[in-house]
Amino acid sequence: MGNADYVFPSSGDCGHRVAIPPSQPFYKSLKKSLKETFFPDDPVRQFKNQPPSRKFILGLQYFLPILEWAPRYTFQYFKADLIAGITITSLAIPQGISYAKLANLPPILGLYSSFVPPLVYAMMGSSRDLAVGTVAVASLLTASMLGKEVNANEHPTLYLHLAFTATFFAGVLQATLGILRLGFIVDFLSHATIVGFMAGAATVVCLQQLKGILGLEHFTHATDVVSVMRSVFTQTHQWRWESAVLGCCFLFFLMLTRYFSKRRPRFFWISALAPLTSVILGSLLVYFTHAENHGVQVIGHLKKGLNPPSLTHLTFGSQYLTVVMKTGIITGVIALAEGIAVGRSFAMFKNYHIDGNKEMIAFGMMNIAGSCTSCYLTTGPFSRSAVNFNAGCKTAVSNIVMATAVMITLLFLTPLFHYTPLVVLSSIIISAMLGLIDYEAAVHLWQVDKFDFIVCIGAYIGVVFGSVEIGLVIAVSLSILRVLLFVARPRTSALGNIPNSMTYRSFVQYPVANNIPGIFILRVDAPIYFANANYLRERISRWIGEEEEKLKSTGETSLQYIILDMGCVASIDTSGISMLEEVKKNIDRRGLKLALVNPGSEVMKKLDKSKFLEDIGQEWVYLTVAEAVGACNFMLHTCKSAPAREIV
Repeated sequence: MGNADYVFPSSGDCGHRVAIPPSQPFYKSLKKSLKETFFPDDPVRQFKNQPPSRKFILGLQYFLPILEWAPRYTFQYFKADLIAGITITSLAIPQGISYAKLANLPPILGLYSSFVPPLVYAMMGSSRDLAVGTVAVASLLTASMLGKEVNANEHPTLYLHLAFTATFFAGVLQATLGILRLGFIVDFLSHATIVGFMAGAATVVCLQQLKGILGLEHFTHATDVVSVMRSVFTQTHQWRWESAVLGCCFLFFLMLTRYFSKRRPRFFWISALAPLTSVILGSLLVYFTHAENHGVQVIGHLKKGLNPPSLTHLTFGSQYLTVVMKTGIITGVIALAEGIAVGRSFAMFKNYHIDGNKEMIAFGMMNIAGSCTSCYLTTGPFSRSAVNFNAGCKTAVSNIVMATAVMITLLFLTPLFHYTPLVVLSSIIISAMLGLIDYEAAVHLWQVDKFDFIVCIGAYIGVVFGSVEIGLVIAVSLSILRVLLFVARPRTSALGNIPNSMTYRSFVQYPVANNIPGIFILRVDAPIYFANANYLRERISRWIGEEEEKLKSTGETSLQYIILDMGCVASIDTSGISMLEEVKKNIDRRGLKLALVNPGSEVMKKLDKSKFLEDIGQEWVYLTVAEAVGACNFMLHTCKSAPAREIV
């Protein structure tokens, strides 16, 4: 190019030289990487410089947070927790019975699952607002996945044992993720995935309740909308108008109270008490009118007494072990994602922090304990937690109050539910599920990010027209595909100078930015790995080719320098270094010169070890784009003035 023999200000003359960090031993760098991956919150920090006795106490408090806040507990807190606990009990009892029926399990299991797991969570959980119990989506998943292998009506005992075993595997998975600090795996269930999946599951659950609303005795075990509609309309001769009228009336009552409480938040207790009120009114109505003799199905006998042990009922050696493990893993991950998301949401409102890994351990231990005490999968449902939050709970003692109230119910009050109509339970489920169809969130996704909207709709359509598992697979696959696209197809931007400044930004974001004659500035906005190295090589080559063609067609100053801004390149591997070497060779063949700007410490270290810095020359590595442009402009002016001096 004619400028190789001229001296120009290097990065050291223009400002600070880009430093190469001192090399560290492999063990030390590996330890740092592992720490940042698995221990970003540095949980052992509180143990530093503490005597052994204090370390033991801190260790107990880490795994049993109740030991940390219990000594500071006051009577004022207890009064608030007592009111909140009694309030959520009024919701937990009817919901527990309803969701157990949804899972094709005995209704009493819904009450069992609201007794033992909340006690375990109160000791081990870090959320003050989470109210523990069964959830509709996990119940539906249990019914659909286990129901494909075992018919709950034909083999109720085997089905029950498989449900306990699936709960055990879900708990083991959750606790293991927490202990090994692998909670980031749950992050693959993005917000868009959860919105679509929950809405689809809620739609399916609502359609399934047509069985109870219409008083049908035989119904499809499939969950897709086509099968459900076929099952409904091929049995029109068996529809019970008494059941339908009763169901619609109670559904209207529940929706009316929900609407009123939403418009008047201080009357939240009205919607919270509505399910239990519906159960009481429905039971009285059936009892005095003998509606069970006129097509209205009732719960029937509920066994009195506390949870019987079920450890011996766990079936690890059966032929159904594979489907049980699969059910446990899928329901465990879904329950984990929902519970942690709900806990974090309410923690944000009260400005405190919950430890995701602690929550995983707490969820895992309460489900392991539950599987041994006749419970099925539990987590932190949003509806119950919202009532707990609005009721003014202060600590997890509200869960203990709820568990105590459920215990009293199990010991003395279960016969009162004998005449509870199933249609009321269906109405309670439909009312709760309609709140999970968050169409406003879907509209927001469409306005902000179209790909997230596609993920959301993909999950919804997969659940509604396929199955819950298909919807989950579609949603997770689309989310992972997006991650891969971000990695494999990173953004690159051409930069220009903002007028009257030393700032360089993308032309797309700032159309007023100016080109620098003879210089092309390009920024890479992602780490450079084997997955995107080939794409970046081709894309950079195309950028340069397009820029040269544009300059040639307009007759502007020909291109002389390529400045590659690497400030956003956090890391690079050997494939990325090979890509840079090929890019440099390509630029050299074009008669141009390459300059790098602001490579990070890890990038500089690897470029130095690979001898790439030696090849390019460290004087061509600059701290800022402005310094690089200044140096290149100096070279361009030097080249133009040199022939004139020779003539003189």
